[in-house]
Amino acid sequence: MLMITLLFMGAVAAQEKEVITKEEAIALALERNYGIEMANNDVEIAENNQGILNSGYLPSVTGRAGAVYDLRNRFTEPEVGDPLDQRGIESNTYNASVNIDYTLFDGLGRFYNYKSLKEQYDLTKLQARETIENTMLQLLSVYYEIARLTENVEVLEDVLQTSKDRVTRAQYQFDYGQSNNLAVLNARVDVNNDSVTLLQTRQQLDNTKRDLNVLVDRQITDKDFAVDTTVNFIPKLQLEAYIEVAEANNVSLLQLDRNLAITDYDIKISKSGYLPTIDLNGSYGWNYNRSAATAFFPGSRQNSDGISGGVSLTWNLFDGGTTSVQIQNAKINHENQELQKKQVALGIRRDIANALGNYENRLYILRVQEENVATNQDNFERSKEQFNLGRITSIEFRQAQVNLIDAKTSLNLAKYDAKIAELELLQLTGQLLNIQL
Repeated sequence: MLMITLLFMGAVAAQEKEVITKEEAIALALERNYGIEMANNDVEIAENNQGILNSGYLPSVTGRAGAVYDLRNRFTEPEVGDPLDQRGIESNTYNASVNIDYTLFDGLGRFYNYKSLKEQYDLTKLQARETIENTMLQLLSVYYEIARLTENVEVLEDVLQTSKDRVTRAQYQFDYGQSNNLAVLNARVDVNNDSVTLLQTRQQLDNTKRDLNVLVDRQITDKDFAVDTTVNFIPKLQLEAYIEVAEANNVSLLQLDRNLAITDYDIKISKSGYLPTIDLNGSYGWNYNRSAATAFFPGSRQNSDGISGGVSLTWNLFDGGTTSVQIQNAKINHENQELQKKQVALGIRRDIANALGNYENRLYILRVQEENVATNQDNFERSKEQFNLGRITSIEFRQAQVNLIDAKTSLNLAKYDAKIAELELLQLTGQLLNIQL
């Protein structure tokens, strides 16, 4: 009765666990993962940089104001007449102005720099996408590891229950003189071994759940949760279609395309050093002066205001070869980017071929393990019947049980290994964030 009550309570507790789906885990990671948040902040910075306020196309307006107060003593000795000693002569000067400066033409450097900033913004978005892809792959790897360990725990719980039933049966047989005490001892040893294995697997499961909590910024002390153990694979034709356009969607190659565009603009920006710069400037100013009377001049007040404007042309006819060197280096950098793209593209084609081969092999292993489980399950059921009839020994029954455990846990491993291989292939084809999990 006590055993039935404990099993019932365990079932109720399992039903009360929060189930986190793959979609919910991904949504939490996109919202809370620190790496993704920092990548999004970098995108926001790049967006600010590529705006009109950072383009150099807007004029600069400055305001200036000043005041001067002068207090002095003056002693004058004229050639004719008495000396004049003056104390506390005050004078004041006030000025204010508004100045505007605008670069009308700078050899198109500003234009190409503006274009380059927009490419930099696109590059930062691709870098953020790469961060999200890597985080999603890490997240799903941990998620499926939780699913695998969860199914292993269920297998081991069934095994432990079977072993406990075997102890009970062996004890009855010993009590009625149908077997010796060795069978009871062997059964208890198997129960202890199964209990330890189950305990260790549960600990691995708890640790992996904490790993998931870290990735989605959940409190480590949050209540226990379960995951969805359903695994679906993408149809072969759909996967082949993704592979065909992989080079157009792979995030690493897309980043190199943006880098190529940026280095191309760098060449044009460097060439702008050969052209002149035309600047416009204008100002409105106001001045007020008050001077005290002296021995020879009466005091005065002056108030003036007005506007002024001008245009200037600057042409650096020779800069010692600096511009020429900058152009040559920019061209070399652009060539390096082209070579790097070819190198990365070659590596990605290899990685896709390897990932596809791994995926197909793991799918084959999965099918083999499914057949292996069916065979071992049938063998176990038959062995159980024979053991209950006393036709095989407990050692032979235990071997059938161990074979079934190995088959089921190997099947779980094969299933989730195949799914991870599929996700790695999808990341290489640039489709990881576009598929329905």
